[in-house]
Amino acid sequence: MPFARDQWYVAAYSSEVGRDLLARTVLGEPLVLYRSEAGEALALADRCVHRRYPLSESRLDGDNIVCGYHGFTYDPTGACVFVPGQQRIPRTARVAAYPVVELDTLVWVWIGDRDRADPAAVPRAPWLDDPRYTVVRGMAPLNARYGLLVDNLMDLSHETYLHGGYIGTPEVANTPITTEVDEERGIVYVSRHMDDAECPPFYARSTGIQGRITRWQDIEYRPPCLYLLHSRIAPQGVYPPAEGADSDAFHAEIVYAITPSTEHTTYDFWAVARDFAIDDESVSEYLHQSNHTVVMQDVQALNILEQVIAAEPERYQELSINIDTGGLAARRLLARMVGSGTVGAPL
Repeated sequence: MPFARDQWYVAAYSSEVGRDLLARTVLGEPLVLYRSEAGEALALADRCVHRRYPLSESRLDGDNIVCGYHGFTYDPTGACVFVPGQQRIPRTARVAAYPVVELDTLVWVWIGDRDRADPAAVPRAPWLDDPRYTVVRGMAPLNARYGLLVDNLMDLSHETYLHGGYIGTPEVANTPITTEVDEERGIVYVSRHMDDAECPPFYARSTGIQGRITRWQDIEYRPPCLYLLHSRIAPQGVYPPAEGADSDAFHAEIVYAITPSTEHTTYDFWAVARDFAIDDESVSEYLHQSNHTVVMQDVQALNILEQVIAAEPERYQELSINIDTGGLAARRLLARMVGSGTVGAPL
């Protein structure tokens, strides 16, 4: 499966990267992540050049990693600074060091041509580091290709059937969507505005709204990695004012970082930032538990779907309908990024 390599991908949450060595695989490349003594997040290739022992299974000595097998030692640039039993360090004794940007509590890495790595191009999710919001978050590994998760998130009609009792209601599947594509910036927008909808438990218990609601779902997908769902919840009939703050509504900024690990495995980084009940720990616990349950329902479904796709004959013909327009646009932009120029089965 092709990857768009010259792009930024989330490798970890900021809270995951510390003075303990962390192993992650991004686009098939094994990485070791850690922080320098000054607090900078770093990423090196997770293989000693000597006998391929994982550096993530080794130890830190200051800012250097000492291989746990034979003691080859690497500095933060990936250069080997010590080899056992000799003074001369072979010219090729170095591992790759990857550009890293830490932003919005996310650690982004660049796997492709490092000369093309522009920190200013990292997409933003500012709510994750905004004191006006409270955030719950997690990460779930999938045994499925990343394109399946993109498809899943671009078509939220599945909430009605897969996530009933949590976030799904009949109106999600029954309400038409609008789709727009910003070709120049490479962004897909999908909107579903429900003017008179059942309030699912996910929002009823967290906002306290009784009765029916106005529920808006506005998706903003920035291929390949970042998916944003701007969710607006208000009592039925309450709409944003023409001017000023939308203070009579509740807002949840739902963030997914979709990071391919290998051809058939994916990291699903998820977060829910809210502007209501920000000091209520019971709401945080409920939303964390509920969203984790929803994510794991997706994981189970997509892991099954991966097995189905792996076993089916080549050139199996999918059927697509109106609700798939956002997902098909996302596939097209991803295909353009990897240079294949094709739109077919999920990447």
